Amino acid sequence: MKVMLIRDVNNLGRAGDLKIVSDGYARNYLLPRAFAVPATSGVQKQVDNVRAAGDRRRERENVEKADLAKKLDELRIEFPVLAGDQGKLYGSITNQMIADAIKESIGETVDRRDINSPSIRELGVSQVPIRLTADLVPTVTVVVYQDGELVDENAVYQETLSQDLDAENVLNESVDITEQEVDSIDSDSAN
Repeated sequence: MKVMLIRDVNNLGRAGDLKIVSDGYARNYLLPRAFAVPATSGVQKQVDNVRAAGDRRRERENVEKADLAKKLDELRIEFPVLAGDQGKLYGSITNQMIADAIKESIGETVDRRDINSPSIRELGVSQVPIRLTADLVPTVTVVVYQDGELVDENAVYQETLSQDLDAENVLNESVDITEQEVDSIDSDSAN
């Protein structure tokens, strides 16, 4: 079924986009929640108006949630848990547990479905992204440590720093590869 999105839908598209989705998804999820309307010829003429309204709504939401995003970027949540010898948890840290800890820490409600992380099943530090809007995705630092042990602040800082450096190195390597490819293309075109 072809639909026009009225609101931004996670993993599908932005307001004003025309999408082809399964009939069941449209009838059972998108249409009842007023996220989309069937894409008739009359509706398709309004695409630009809906897209502009969606852009305005997105900008307003980004401004409203900017303070929350800053708080979440600076937030560090700790979970004391029971774990085995290899650091595997006897259970997991779920998105709902993270949402509850955020509510307790800063008093703001975050929907568990907006937390983009699989359940945490090992000891350590994780950077968990939270999708507030389509454009605003802050990350929360989640520290999972053995219950009864003290959290070593320096170790947590070093692990977070190494994760950031690893991500930066991957980005730099991909840029270097691209530059090498460009150089080889330039030399081939010169011949």
